[in-house]
Amino acid sequence: MKYTFILIMGIVTSMSASAQTYEIRRDTTTIVHDDKYKVETNRFFQNWFIGVGAGAQIYYGDHNKQMELGDRITPAFEAYLGKWFTPGIGVRLGANGFKANGLTQNGSYVVGPYDKLPWEGYELERQELNFIHLHGDVLFNLSNLLGGYRDNRFYEISPYAGLGLMIMTKYADENPGSGREVSASIGVLNTFRLSPAFHLTLDVRGSMVGDRFDGEVGNRLEDGLGSATLGIRYNFGKKRDWDKPKTTIIKYNEEDLSALRSAVNKLAQDNNHLRKQLAEAKNSTITEVQIERNMLVAPILVTFQINKSIVSNEARVNLSFFADMIKEGDPNIKYSITGYADKGTGTAKINERLSRERAEAIYNVLVREFNVSPSQLVKEYKGGVDNMYYDDPRLSRAVIVIAD
Repeated sequence: MKYTFILIMGIVTSMSASAQTYEIRRDTTTIVHDDKYKVETNRFFQNWFIGVGAGAQIYYGDHNKQMELGDRITPAFEAYLGKWFTPGIGVRLGANGFKANGLTQNGSYVVGPYDKLPWEGYELERQELNFIHLHGDVLFNLSNLLGGYRDNRFYEISPYAGLGLMIMTKYADENPGSGREVSASIGVLNTFRLSPAFHLTLDVRGSMVGDRFDGEVGNRLEDGLGSATLGIRYNFGKKRDWDKPKTTIIKYNEEDLSALRSAVNKLAQDNNHLRKQLAEAKNSTITEVQIERNMLVAPILVTFQINKSIVSNEARVNLSFFADMIKEGDPNIKYSITGYADKGTGTAKINERLSRERAEAIYNVLVREFNVSPSQLVKEYKGGVDNMYYDDPRLSRAVIVIAD
């Protein structure tokens, strides 16, 4: 028993000498990606714009060749409201028009004085079409789509295509024709940056409309309207630009981790040494000393792009360190993998699906790629949540892994 007492005292002394407090320092790093073709998707009520313009237009009817070019040109006005969903794709609703001049042989939309012009046995009279053109357009910002997003670019070019409705606003009930016809448009919106809020615009549009719109059906399949307007566009709201994607990485001081590993290894060596001494003492009473490595891994936060559940390569690097610590720690410790979505974006059903898919994505990376035991992992998902950290919705599009 004498040797047993001495050995037990030696164990206590050895463990007391090794019982140090190790503070694991944590660093949080935010990486801003420099890919010019990727940006963060903004909220629905951001990146809206409104614009007005004035210029000239010309109508292409059945008898435009019989009319002097200067007599066909009339004033044009434009107003619209729109939104950019990405730096390259946007939509707008607007109205343009005012009035257009033409010639008619059947007396539709005639204005006095009656200037009758002979043409192939008919007398052509001057007509005036008072109308409004309601339209919806899809815009493609080629400058951002092809050249990548840049918030201080001076000139941008945006081709567009759209559908609309042309409506006569005067004397429609007194003339042949429907007084309203469906239209199709293509055009180019040129913008020149004056400030983050204001842009100078040059909008060139060509539209097709049914041949009977001017009250006369001729040999032309469709009538047409060409316009060019110079105007101003205002980008309203506090958020007028686009943020680059960011990845938040939580890492730990490697020197502290190495010191902790060394301390654990030393305790294991001391344990083996003392067991050997007990065996050599040939005493019937053997005290089994076990040093358990009850090491908890600090929580980790992995963020995702909006409406995505794809784990980035940067996050995988972080998860590989996290997986190593789990496998080196106590195998009885369980870790919960909880998925979240941003409540301010998307419906409750979509957010529930997204949070579940994000949790499953992190679970699959830890188990399939880094061989973490599934018995130590528990999957959960919370659906859409309010901003969890720093009032930043991007930090709520995330998965948090933490020891239970």
